[in-house]
Amino acid sequence: MNGLRGKTAIVTGGSSGIGQAIAVRLGQEGVNVAVNYVGAVEGAEQTRAAIERGERGIERCMEQVADAGAKALLVEADVSSEHEVEDMFKQVHDELGPVDLLVNNAGIQISAPSEVLDAVAFDKVLAVNLRGSFLCAQRAIRQLIGEQRPGAILNVSSVHQLIPKPSFLGYSVSKGGMQNLTRTLALEYAGRGVRVNAIGPGATVTPINRAWIEDPVKRRMVEEHIPMRRAGTSEEMAAAAAFLLSDDAAYITGQTLFIDGGLTLYPSFETTWSSE
Repeated sequence: MNGLRGKTAIVTGGSSGIGQAIAVRLGQEGVNVAVNYVGAVEGAEQTRAAIERGERGIERCMEQVADAGAKALLVEADVSSEHEVEDMFKQVHDELGPVDLLVNNAGIQISAPSEVLDAVAFDKVLAVNLRGSFLCAQRAIRQLIGEQRPGAILNVSSVHQLIPKPSFLGYSVSKGGMQNLTRTLALEYAGRGVRVNAIGPGATVTPINRAWIEDPVKRRMVEEHIPMRRAGTSEEMAAAAAFLLSDDAAYITGQTLFIDGGLTLYPSFETTWSSE
């Protein structure tokens, strides 16, 4: 795609799933990629197993980016920490050069009925998903406008910025907020050469969705709600992300591109059920 080769990108949460696929795709396009990860998630269940899966994912991602001929850098940072975000951008600048592209992909979700949802858990989801995206975007924008360089930011949102997700209140709220984070930053900096867009993945085959992907009954239940009758792949999400970051999308800003097999088309209306 036009205008990507030779640029430098940070992909947060790039150790697996959609983030890993985006990092690899950008590497294939000739982008030097800093792959962000966090070494531990305090208080999360099965932390050790999650870290082990993440480390293997990071290694595969780094190898694939390098195989594509681009530079790859592994950088650890908790994106909800302003100090760690600052250090991450400094490390990337020192080792790969000024950041041209940012992909805000890091995210978590915690499931609980809303009437019993722990406030700490709610805050944690918003801290990673929304505050983290704000902090990284703010830091990227400061650098770009300070150096008077154009750049692009891509937020990985979700169909759940539109579709409510009961028992995942923090996640739904964070993605709803990401919609206006994208739109507001896009409007504020459009005249200064910084484009801000988002992708809204639907059901996607990634490790975080292992519970329903590996269960034929649950997977069928999920895919029956999708007009195209299948889940998407992380590579399909990455292709859209690369497009929105490229010069092929130079006149696009403030938009969320839903990659969802038609899930946001009100699938219950697929067959006529009016009283007429």
